Amino acid sequence: MMRRTAGFAGVFAVMWLGTGCGEEARGAAPYDWRLPAGFPTPRVPADNPMTEVKVALGRRLFYDVRLSQNGTQSCGSCHEQARAFTDGRVSPVGSTGQVHRRNAQGLANIVYATSLTWANPALTSLESQALVPLFGTEPVELGFADREQELIERLRSDAALEAEFRRAFPDEQTPVSLATLIRALAAFQRSIISGSSPYDRFVYGKQVDAMTRQQKRGLELFLSERMECDHCHSGFNFQDATVHESTVEPILPFHNTGLYNEDGRGTYPAADQGAIELTGRPEDMGRFRAPSLRNVSVTAPYMHDGSMATLSEVLDHYAAGGHARLRNGGEASPLQSGFVRGFTLTAEEKQDVLAFLESLTDTDFLTDPRFSDPFSAP
Repeated sequence: MMRRTAGFAGVFAVMWLGTGCGEEARGAAPYDWRLPAGFPTPRVPADNPMTEVKVALGRRLFYDVRLSQNGTQSCGSCHEQARAFTDGRVSPVGSTGQVHRRNAQGLANIVYATSLTWANPALTSLESQALVPLFGTEPVELGFADREQELIERLRSDAALEAEFRRAFPDEQTPVSLATLIRALAAFQRSIISGSSPYDRFVYGKQVDAMTRQQKRGLELFLSERMECDHCHSGFNFQDATVHESTVEPILPFHNTGLYNEDGRGTYPAADQGAIELTGRPEDMGRFRAPSLRNVSVTAPYMHDGSMATLSEVLDHYAAGGHARLRNGGEASPLQSGFVRGFTLTAEEKQDVLAFLESLTDTDFLTDPRFSDPFSAP
């Protein structure tokens, strides 16, 4: 989300997460995951166990506009449930009106993700990541930079909210704190699980008619060596960077998809060059995280900069072996992934693949009251 995220988040993680986190809330009911068929048990930090009351508090905070300094936005402003927790914009707009440079990513199944932003390998926990929109300055999101105490006092002034914090964190001497705030937000985000799409009902539920024939043909193409899609969008979550209780060692891959090649050497536009901005390694030029494809049909626009409006355009990009080929007379970027090599689809096959991607839409998830705005009118 920002260029100086690594050091910023790391400092606050030590200051706030390293002290006073405590164990599972005394007497609090453990959270019931209600995991979809085929989904592994999520991995949860030992210092932030999941409980029903903590998730409920996190949901309320996620949608509370008081988490922006000027009271105009909440986390939910850029992560709308009906859009699978994206915002439908090319670039999000922060609470102060600043336009951000990267497209808002979805939060569905974020509990399984090993990396949490487009191109920051240092942000690997939802607790650390929550600090970025709250206090970051590049870009300004919620706008509380250098005003942490103001935020906490604002929350403490609400007696009912303070009581919710006390129920969620009964072992904390000071229930309302930055540490408990970000732990509650992280707990709610971990609860946002999507897994009842037509694809899921077909593959895990064994409902043979859950997917249409066209969608099944598209699935075969998606998994084929011709298209190579499942190298970066693999497994139950259609994402290569996945972690859960059975994971031996999480991986943190980032990929160059050949979207840009400004100079024939693979250079991306100066406004956003990917993971290289933090790692400094030349090979990380243009490398970004591969997002999950779940609910992808409702998360347009696409790519890290929102530069593609439709899934049809995305397929054309990969079929061409990267847009850089189109812009440079067929010359591929020397830095792009070896899996982005181009392929040919007939018009019918392209529609089959698009139909398959549509089958990943979990309509129940998009309206599930467990994840909805508690402040909205019933």
